[in-house]
Amino acid sequence: MQWTGNTGTGTSGYRDYARLHEIAAEGKPAIAASSDPAFRGDRTRWNPEELLLAALSSCHQLAYLHLCAVAGIVVTDYLDQAEGWMEETSDGAGQFTRVVLRPKVTIAAGDPEKAKELHHEAHRACFIARSVNFPVECEAEIVG
Repeated sequence: MQWTGNTGTGTSGYRDYARLHEIAAEGKPAIAASSDPAFRGDRTRWNPEELLLAALSSCHQLAYLHLCAVAGIVVTDYLDQAEGWMEETSDGAGQFTRVVLRPKVTIAAGDPEKAKELHHEAHRACFIARSVNFPVECEAEIVG
């Protein structure tokens, strides 16, 4: 990761620098990032809170698709509208208190009830969800 928000005077004052940075690793495209707009960030870039939601959603999706493939459930579309809740503490810090994944899954073959049940197994298999200190819930919808 590299900070790219030095506007000429570094962090000489709270309003004197941009929160822009790039998340990069060798051989991968950079991710343009910033802080949340509430903290003087650029809303057109990913912020850490959005990236955490994306990581939770992505991890669940990948575990779920694997389980469906093994179970003979043919998934043809998967769209998640994950949502997170945060609270600010009295010392100015903050934390997530809850995340809800809302995957809408379209299946072409297989048992819809089994497809729904596999979300519970995917949740247990997700490294990211198992690593956070707040509840991650799943409200799945199966179409097919």
